[in-house]
Amino acid sequence: MLLADDQELVRAGLGMAIGHSPGLELVGEAATGAEAVQRAAEVRPDVVVMDIRMPGTDGIEATGLLTAGAAGPVPRVLILTTFDDDENVYAALRAGASGFLVKDMALAEILAAIRVVAAGDALIAPSVTRRLIADLTARPAPVAPKRRLPGVTEREREVLALVGRGLSNAEIAEQLFIAPATAKTHVARLLAKLDARDRVHLVIAAYDAGLVSPSG
Repeated sequence: MLLADDQELVRAGLGMAIGHSPGLELVGEAATGAEAVQRAAEVRPDVVVMDIRMPGTDGIEATGLLTAGAAGPVPRVLILTTFDDDENVYAALRAGASGFLVKDMALAEILAAIRVVAAGDALIAPSVTRRLIADLTARPAPVAPKRRLPGVTEREREVLALVGRGLSNAEIAEQLFIAPATAKTHVARLLAKLDARDRVHLVIAAYDAGLVSPSG
């Protein structure tokens, strides 16, 4: 993984923890967004842990550059943020980030989140995802046309709406009176049909389609 943060202390502390964690390898560091993009092209990390507020090219712009589909494998980007103080998390998700790491999380939780995303899953820190949903639904209704959902069945729309409310597969299954495996299949189909990287981006899709309203 590649660690991008303009605070040397953060890079040193988290880098040391990663270096002592089985299954994780730190292949590079960066102090700016531009440096992160350059280093990623050189070392081809599976995961980039990206701070938002960095001098010059910030984490949002760097995330967009990393996930724009350039030649070679596209890394998964985890945003490293204080969240409560950061108004740019939603923009970072739109730029292609796969999730969040909150700076006041316990170190063990941060390392676990990195492993989850590195393994190709994106259901990280449900409490953080729920806070994102709360942030989205607190915003005024979008004035742009609602996102269309071509090819999505009525049942899948129901599942998407529940994902947008932050429900897990087990909770969706209970709500719709279906098997957990069936709920998981619906979510997998939604990820494919909507070209969503992960569950967090399904939340955004649900919001954009008007399935999650400002009133909740």
